[in-house]
Amino acid sequence: MSAFPIFPREASSFAPKTDALYFTLVVLSGSIALLVFALIIVFAVRYRRGSSAPRGALPSLIKNEFEIGWTSATLFVFLMLFWWAGSNQIGQLLPPARAMEIHVVAKQWMWKIQHANGAREINMLHAPIDEPIRLDMTSQDVIHSFSVPDFRIKQDILPGRYVESWFRATKTGTFRLYCTQFCGTAHSGMVGSVIIMSKADFASWLAAQRPAGDLAGQGRALFTSLGCAGCHTPGGPIHAPDLAGLYGRKVPLSDGAFALVDDGYIRDRILNPRSNPPAGYDPIMPSFKGEVDDGEILALTAYIRSLGPNSRGALQ
Repeated sequence: MSAFPIFPREASSFAPKTDALYFTLVVLSGSIALLVFALIIVFAVRYRRGSSAPRGALPSLIKNEFEIGWTSATLFVFLMLFWWAGSNQIGQLLPPARAMEIHVVAKQWMWKIQHANGAREINMLHAPIDEPIRLDMTSQDVIHSFSVPDFRIKQDILPGRYVESWFRATKTGTFRLYCTQFCGTAHSGMVGSVIIMSKADFASWLAAQRPAGDLAGQGRALFTSLGCAGCHTPGGPIHAPDLAGLYGRKVPLSDGAFALVDDGYIRDRILNPRSNPPAGYDPIMPSFKGEVDDGEILALTAYIRSLGPNSRGALQ
């Protein structure tokens, strides 16, 4: 597709699948439109006023055959296209289990990027080629949308929630990143770059960033400075949930329901701890709304995620 400058490059594993579906729909829609217009012209000429064309009623058998035929064909084509588009979309929603994790915080009017080792970027995202990249994204203010046309990915980012997207780049180079959701007066300037490098070059770039500890390490320091360890240490004076091995489990809530402990659940507990707390615990945890920003919540989440079942000593 690079021969057509008006068409985005195919630079990810999603792009050929998306383009194949797109061009199939264009050809199918165009063919149907041409057929309809051709029939209109043919019938307008053949059955014009004064022509000798027969105008008797069609036999009922022919009418039924035509109706059953075109209805069945339309239903089959619809189901085929629905399955094709649905499978493509589901594939984009489910990142591989071992995908590289990169955090994205959108705010008016910039992209804040943070890698798992703590390296930070503004309006730039470095990633290696041929490696699945999982994007954990949230918004700090209004609705934004993370879009890289050359990758054929677009994901709305909502304030107060975590959303995921992923890609696997198939070409090196610099690709434009846009916000495609109107987000304020400077929306048109909310652009960035996704820089895809060879795996060796990316490893060198990442090592050269010299971050102050990885993301989980930053979360641990913040966990201690906020006083969280005083309550969540096993055997402590306050009865609070043990965080070791908690991430990814389902926990009972005070209303009898169950919740999966994921990024969104942890964010909700940090900002709104008194809203439907875990069963068996008093709602005494204070809210940290206004005290921690989205980047710090990401660090705290990374630290809690790193606490496996045998990590109880790390809380002390």
